[in-house]
Amino acid sequence: MKKKFRFQWGAFLLFLVFAGLFFILTVRIVSIQATGTVEGQELAAKAAAKYQQEEVLAAERGKILDRDGQVIAEDTLTYKVVAVLDESATQKASNPRHVVDVEETAEFLAKHLGMAEDKVLAILEQGVEKDRYQVEFGVAGREISHTKMLEMKEEEVPGILFVKDLKRLYPNGTFASHLIGFAMKEETKDGLMVTKGRMGLESIHNKALTGKNGKIEFSTDKWGFLLPNNESAVTPAVDGSDVQLTLDKTLQNFLEDAMTKVQKEYEPARMIAVVADPDTGEILAMSQRPTFNPNTREGLSDNWLNESIELTIEPGSPMKMFTLASAIEEGKWDPNAYYNSGTYSLMGTTIGDYNSGRGWGSITFLEGFQRSSNVSMAYLLERIGPETFMKYIDAFGFGKKTGIDLPNEAPGKVLDTGPIERLTTTYGQGSTVTPIQMIQAASAIANEGVMMKPYVIDQIKNPDTGKVTVKSKPEKAGQPISAETAEKVKEILASTVTSENGSGRPFALKDYAVAGKTGTAQVPGPDGRYINQGKNGFLYSFLGMAPADDPELLVYIGVQQPQLPAGEYGSAPVAKIFNSVMENGLKHMNVKPDNAKSVKTTELEDYTGKSSAEVTEQLAGRGLNVVVTGGSTKVEGQYPATGEAVVEGGTVILKTAGPSILPDFTGWSKRDLLAYQSLSGLSVELAGQGYAVSQSLSPGSKVTLKDPVVIRLQTPENASQIQSTDSFEGAPEEPAEDEAEGVAGQDAAEPGMEETPEEAAPEENGAASEESGEETPADAAEATPEEPTETVEEPAEEGSAGETIEEEIVEDPTE
Repeated sequence: MKKKFRFQWGAFLLFLVFAGLFFILTVRIVSIQATGTVEGQELAAKAAAKYQQEEVLAAERGKILDRDGQVIAEDTLTYKVVAVLDESATQKASNPRHVVDVEETAEFLAKHLGMAEDKVLAILEQGVEKDRYQVEFGVAGREISHTKMLEMKEEEVPGILFVKDLKRLYPNGTFASHLIGFAMKEETKDGLMVTKGRMGLESIHNKALTGKNGKIEFSTDKWGFLLPNNESAVTPAVDGSDVQLTLDKTLQNFLEDAMTKVQKEYEPARMIAVVADPDTGEILAMSQRPTFNPNTREGLSDNWLNESIELTIEPGSPMKMFTLASAIEEGKWDPNAYYNSGTYSLMGTTIGDYNSGRGWGSITFLEGFQRSSNVSMAYLLERIGPETFMKYIDAFGFGKKTGIDLPNEAPGKVLDTGPIERLTTTYGQGSTVTPIQMIQAASAIANEGVMMKPYVIDQIKNPDTGKVTVKSKPEKAGQPISAETAEKVKEILASTVTSENGSGRPFALKDYAVAGKTGTAQVPGPDGRYINQGKNGFLYSFLGMAPADDPELLVYIGVQQPQLPAGEYGSAPVAKIFNSVMENGLKHMNVKPDNAKSVKTTELEDYTGKSSAEVTEQLAGRGLNVVVTGGSTKVEGQYPATGEAVVEGGTVILKTAGPSILPDFTGWSKRDLLAYQSLSGLSVELAGQGYAVSQSLSPGSKVTLKDPVVIRLQTPENASQIQSTDSFEGAPEEPAEDEAEGVAGQDAAEPGMEETPEEAAPEENGAASEESGEETPADAAEATPEEPTETVEEPAEEGSAGETIEEEIVEDPTE
């Protein structure tokens, strides 16, 4: 019997279900293969995230260098202390890799890190309680030196690890600190520690110095091991650019040393100093006090201003050199014309000379300038004309920014609101300036009438790529006066230092002629009125250049409120800085002394490839000292270079191969020593500044490249710092508290200008002449010096001339 076919609906449905699922799965697989995504997520990206690893390649922060490439700021290797607490770090009990004894470890770390033992113990115990793998110890546990790390390792305390780190190092310590600033570690939002500039050039050029981090990418298995045949992708880090300054490290050290000595001796409230090249506008040194050490931030106060450019001051008598220049340029200067010194009245206001308005009778304008007479400036203003004078003040750059390549420069304020304000501006009272404006303006006098714009950045260059992003060049800022006028002003400024009547006598140098102007400015207090502290209440300054006939250096020094001992003038602390820096600086620059005798010079040939013995014989015959770096007979290099002239008795260094025989370095300059180091390749370490006085290995020693040679340098004795007081008569006299201001608007006495008893004698009553002051010698002989009236001006709260009041005139002891 034939079976009847029965359709299996259940099997059919089951087939459809599995067929449908297979179809869906096939479509899904094809879709994934085609698109590479699942639910909108890239599978390749997820796999890469799981097995692809990435490490950051940190960019090295750029260096800050001086004009010769010597380091001012750089990164240096340090270590971070870590204590491992997890027992899993130890593989063998005989060699523990974690902290075994918490109390012993706390005692060890407290001793080396300078932390309280209980605080270290609390950090360790808290880490154990919270089951942390390791703990750190904050700021105290960072920036550990290599020497300290080795010292700690010697004690072999288990569980203590040292992680390499970088720290910003300032090898010179206190060195133009408010200009350079500092950088320090900061934590980012991602938890990374990065070095960031917080102040000064470190902050201003932080982006250029920081560079850009790189990375390295590689693949691992799920256990973290590198996959075979894995190719890593490297994006190299771009190191930060180096910022090269115009500063001269040696000059800066001269300045820092001199300022530190004066700070200790006189404890002034403030000091500011700037050294510049008047021919180019390059700033060669810049500093201030109080200051700080950027390595430790010790001494850093809430004053972060670079006061040379951000602080405004009343300039005092250095302003007179620009009044003088204006008069000469306008043809209104007659050095032999006479005027009545003492006091000068204008619109009911009386100004006086620094000796309480007594003056010196009828004197010439030249003598008046040498004595720093305020009244002489008043008569010059009459001759020049107020409007014309203010045009010169503007042409010299006062009242506006110099444009130096630093931020936050203050423009100062020139008072041009009335006749009294213009009058007091002629001798530097009322109007305000910055020290950098004084340097720029004086560069016109030093540089044949051409005023040079100051700058401090030489270039910003990436050392890896060689790319230069900033390159500065000397820039003319104007020409307020002619070359002829500039020459005459220099001659008159030089006479203030050499004349027996000159206020600048303490600034005379032993080997170089100085041209400059002293100053004593009143200092406004918090209430706007001038500080009344007798001779200790002024800003003493000097703006000078040398050599006077062709200045190589231009220097401004300001010392505010020094604590002067009895019998000492305000010029003393200023001169101790200026004289030291100028004398040593010019010698460092190999500037020929004014009293140097004419000597023979030899122009060097190219001696490369020649016999060292023949070259030595040839140069020795011309009176030159020849030093050969090695034992070979063939010359491979030389210093100085081909074409340079060397004076008789000078040194020529010849580079040859082979082991070196040390010469006697005594008396060598730092420049010659660096040249010898470069040519010989020896490890030469220079300690100090100035000229070589001793060496660690004796002359004639045979040395290799691995043998270190330490040479100690010392600055020459500065005999010119002895203040010549033999021509001064009398001792400084302290004014009474209610009489210290004296005649309105007058400067205090110039250093060394104490009167003789004859000058201080009472004089006949009368009014100061308001004429131009041009008198013949005959007229002057008949003129009787007049005693100033008791009508004097008290400084207004704004620092400008105020209304007249009745007060006894007394003599201020300083200018």
